[in-house]
Amino acid sequence: MTRPVRPIRAYLDTSVFGGVFDAELAVASRAIFERVDRAEIVVLVSEVTERELAGAPENVRSLLPMIPQAALYRCPLNEEVIALARSYIDAGVVAPKWEDDCLHVASATLHRADVLVSWNFKHLVRLDRVRGFNSVNLRLGYPHITISSPLEVQYAQHDDS
Repeated sequence: MTRPVRPIRAYLDTSVFGGVFDAELAVASRAIFERVDRAEIVVLVSEVTERELAGAPENVRSLLPMIPQAALYRCPLNEEVIALARSYIDAGVVAPKWEDDCLHVASATLHRADVLVSWNFKHLVRLDRVRGFNSVNLRLGYPHITISSPLEVQYAQHDDS
C-alpha cells in the first residue's frame, strides 16, 4: 500500500503566470498548473504577486481565480516578511530597486514554501542569488529556500522515466 504524497507547496511568482502565454515558456508553465489541477501542488501567492498580476494582461490575470481555493494559500505581507526582504537588500543579495523580488523570497521563506518557482533568472533563479538569500536566512534563523524554474518543477512526483 502506498502512502499519499503531500502536495508540493510552491510559491509562484508572477512570471510563472505570464509564462503560460509565452511561446518559449508555455509548456513548463502550463505543466505547473496541470499539477495544481491534479492536487500535486498547492500554490502560494503573496500580495506582491497579486499586485503584479493586477497590472498584467487579462489572460494572465484570469489564471489566479481559476486555482481551486483548496489549492491556494495567500501569504500575507506582514512586518516580518518586509523585515526579511530588507535584510536581503542590506546584505547586498539584490539592489534596493528589486525589493519586490526580495518580498517574493521572504514570503516564500516565511510561509514555508517547498520551492519558489520563477522564470526570473536575473534576480531569483541564480545560484549566487539563492546562496545569498539562504545565507541571510541561516544567519537570521529562517529555513532554507529552494528557488527553481518551472522546468525543474513540472514533472510528476513519481515520474519513473
